Amino acid sequence: MKVLFATSEAAPFAKTGGLGDVVGSLPAVLREKGVDARVIMPLYRCIPQQYKDQMRYIAHIYIDMAWRKQYAGVFEMEYNGCIFYFVDNQFYFNGDKPYDYIHLDCEKFIFFSKAVLSLLPTLNFRPDVINCNDWQTGPIPVFLDTFQDNPFFRGIKTVMTIHNLKFQGRWDFKGIKDAMGISDYYFTSDKLEYYKDANLLKGGMVYANKITTVSDTYAREITTPQYGEGLDRLLAARQNDLIGIVNGISYTDWNPKTDKMIYQNYDAKSVHKKKAKNKTELQKQLGLPVDENKIMIGIVSRLTDQKGFDLVAYKLEELLAANIQIVILGTGDEKYENLFRHYAWKYPEKLSAQIYFSNEMSHKIYAASDAFLMPSLFEPCGLSQLISLRYGTLPIVRETGGLKDTVTPYNEFTGEGNGFSFANYNADEMLGIIYYALRIYYDRPEEWRKIMDNAMAADYSWDVSADKYIRMYQQLTGIYDLPEKKPEPAKKPAAPKKGGNFEEQLKKDADKSEQELAKKLTKPDKVEVPDPFGEEKTAAPKKTAKKTAAKKAPATRKKPAAGTKKTAKKAEGTSK
Repeated sequence: MKVLFATSEAAPFAKTGGLGDVVGSLPAVLREKGVDARVIMPLYRCIPQQYKDQMRYIAHIYIDMAWRKQYAGVFEMEYNGCIFYFVDNQFYFNGDKPYDYIHLDCEKFIFFSKAVLSLLPTLNFRPDVINCNDWQTGPIPVFLDTFQDNPFFRGIKTVMTIHNLKFQGRWDFKGIKDAMGISDYYFTSDKLEYYKDANLLKGGMVYANKITTVSDTYAREITTPQYGEGLDRLLAARQNDLIGIVNGISYTDWNPKTDKMIYQNYDAKSVHKKKAKNKTELQKQLGLPVDENKIMIGIVSRLTDQKGFDLVAYKLEELLAANIQIVILGTGDEKYENLFRHYAWKYPEKLSAQIYFSNEMSHKIYAASDAFLMPSLFEPCGLSQLISLRYGTLPIVRETGGLKDTVTPYNEFTGEGNGFSFANYNADEMLGIIYYALRIYYDRPEEWRKIMDNAMAADYSWDVSADKYIRMYQQLTGIYDLPEKKPEPAKKPAAPKKGGNFEEQLKKDADKSEQELAKKLTKPDKVEVPDPFGEEKTAAPKKTAKKTAAKKAPATRKKPAAGTKKTAKKAEGTSK
């Protein structure tokens, strides 16, 4: 089975959010499971030069963009066992960052979507499925419908994956219609038209064979007006084709046992002894009072309303009255950046605000914190809570989207649970569950350690999610004959156990070897060869016949009759 992931970003080439992490990890895992998964994305100028130096030029074509033509080149490289294709066009992709103003981005990604399909015949790769990601690739299923006159494109299935429904590629109707250059048939209210604008994500969802999103709960939520962002009726109509698959994380990149960015490595067995070292070292680095017994709550996030920071702002003064330390890392809305700067100045012994983003610092916070706060208004999947579980840091979340699917609230009666959660988007509820977590941490440390064990036992690697993607692709295409997984290397035979008849067995093995060697070295004096002329005469055997017979023939045999060279050769052949 062949699957092409079309995306606007993929780690490590270009990444602004969770989409980059997903497309940077999932295809490689699918390949390990027998799927020929590849990725195609724009060749942005902001891609690090170290990767551009490894790219190989394949071909280029010119694409009709309505009344104008645009160059589209394609390069490729292999990374992490997966083939990546890069669409080149400096007019569209020469910016300092992947995204710009929406009206520019709409035309840019319309070009990219058409280029993906147009370049396929030059790649020597015809996918069975094109997995589109977010609105930037929404035009692909629409364009594919217009490409059906070409037999090459018939039968290719499409999947539209929604990572965040809030972003839809909505812009001026005439501008998008002009850039796409396709029939008026596609610009009606049941297709691309959306309240007198055009909506690229809507078009992708109408024409895709399957629609997926990044958690089961979010798949249900987006069919309701509260979370549907104006597309709930379309999604409700297509709910039989709507599937939720929780994202995973790379258990190689996020592994406290091998993470080189944290102060002290640990695993599930040593977490209770070694994890605290990360807290005290981070306290020293950030200038907080060093106390391994004081609970530290971490936040690594974009500072926006969607992430629930209006709730945090409302209760922050009250929260900091508790015996607590809070460490924040991230950027976002100016009002929240300034809010956390103010409280870091007001309570320097309780709050540290790192208003920037650093991958290394994020690793340190995940490893050092005791709990991780994510009170999101909505969260399609979320990766931070998965990472915190991996590091034995207990998530405190609101029950929405992927947060509800991955964080099981602690039940003090059964001992089940890997974190804490609250249901309603309410600041008092959030504060109440944080206080409950504090009571468990300070008053019942044995229970806290049990929840940590539950957290680190959870499996949210891509291995589980990849199997669900494969099943969906199989149902969509009818292709079930995936190659088997690569066999594991053979284990070395176990050494024989000492004791008992061990010495006696060694002696028997040695004697047997000597006997077999003696048989091979035995050379008979005579060799029996059938006479091709039916006469029985003797002649000295040739060295070659003797050598051959030494391998097989025992005992004495009659000597071969003398004859011509031709006869001797035949005789030798017969003796073999």
